[in-house]
Amino acid sequence: MADDHIPEPHDLQTTEGGARLALDDVMEVRMRVTADLGQSSMKVREIMGLHAGSIVALDKVAGEMTDIRVNGLAIARGEVVVISDILHVRISEIVGGVDPLEITDA
Repeated sequence: MADDHIPEPHDLQTTEGGARLALDDVMEVRMRVTADLGQSSMKVREIMGLHAGSIVALDKVAGEMTDIRVNGLAIARGEVVVISDILHVRISEIVGGVDPLEITDA
């Protein structure tokens, strides 16, 4: 199956080995997105006592901002919200890194 799309020069990015990729080629790559809801420290005795229905207290309070990570890298902060009984994160701010829409030719 031949692809008739010929990328424009501004769509191409040079890789370390000199190969060139169209930016559109990587836009469909899936990446793991996680939200840090909190953590806890427990003694082995407490962990061994866990059962269905046990509640583990986390170090964050309801409404506190949470980090949003892509492949482990913090990219944003947001508020955990519940919509139709499913947890979501409403992004409040983008942190660090480069805005992907500001990629320039080298």
